[in-house]
Amino acid sequence: MAKVGILGAGSWGTALSLLLYKNGHDVTVWSIDKREVEMLQTEREHKSKLPGVKLPEDMVFTNNLEEGMKDKDFLVLAVPSIFTRSTARSMKPYIKLGQKVVNVAKGIEENTLMTLSEQIEEELPEADVAVLSGPSHAEEVGRQLPTTIVVGARTKETAQYLQAAFMNDFFRVYTSPDILGIEIGGALKNVIALAAGAADGLGYGDNTKAALITRGIAEITRLGVKMGGKAETFAGLTGIGDLIVTCASVHSRNRKAGYLMGQGKTMKEAMDEVQMVVEGVYSAKAGLALAKKYEVSMPIIEQVNRVLFEDKTAAEAVHELMVRGAGCENTDLLWD
Repeated sequence: MAKVGILGAGSWGTALSLLLYKNGHDVTVWSIDKREVEMLQTEREHKSKLPGVKLPEDMVFTNNLEEGMKDKDFLVLAVPSIFTRSTARSMKPYIKLGQKVVNVAKGIEENTLMTLSEQIEEELPEADVAVLSGPSHAEEVGRQLPTTIVVGARTKETAQYLQAAFMNDFFRVYTSPDILGIEIGGALKNVIALAAGAADGLGYGDNTKAALITRGIAEITRLGVKMGGKAETFAGLTGIGDLIVTCASVHSRNRKAGYLMGQGKTMKEAMDEVQMVVEGVYSAKAGLALAKKYEVSMPIIEQVNRVLFEDKTAAEAVHELMVRGAGCENTDLLWD
């Protein structure tokens, strides 16, 4: 049994806290929001973000960060990506040398173009930083539906330790050394999901969705490999797997926001209606900046940015994607 601190009590943090508790671990959940902590302590259920999933009476919820971190064998950082750096900075006084910190959010910092693990390592150089990612909606994990996911770590020992901590009969965990590839796939699939949702909002069909998913993973792979990620990662759970679930699922906040924009709502109106952090909106500019930095063609990411920040309609963006110059699907394949 491990002592675990879950930092962040949103839907994913709450689902993982229950999973780890059921795996026999001693779990403490921290939230910066006092009202959220009081609600969880009283209701034993996250009424707004994970309704219907009951939490054990002996699970500890706290608003005190030191209490959430003290004497823990490992920490799960489950705050939205835009708060990753600031939360890591707040953790600095309480972190132990070599303490395992598992990031479970997905995103890229807009001004630095750093992945979340890079931000954590910059703020907490003492920590052993890992990532947990894959096609895993909190709503389904909370209901113990079969899920497969990947833990990425700097060492095989850390990856296998965390694999054993999280894995059970409905939550299968694989290991990988490719943290960068995992994080690029996890961040940019949210941007592609905005496009897929917009296509649904416009009333387009399965052909369009399949095209966006397939060409989307091609864009993500081109960039990820150029940055140093491994092609195999983008063909796996944290690449095409996560992209499929985010583009297709009713649970996806990114797909929902895109759907609303496809119906004519502005980015702000869509985000207000979703009422949760839409990570793809924050990763879109970073994705485009990385494409320019590494000189990689990413037309879907480019068009999503124009819809989000330049008042272009979703229909105009799809049309522009369709009328681009003719090309070859895979330039690595040569004619005989």
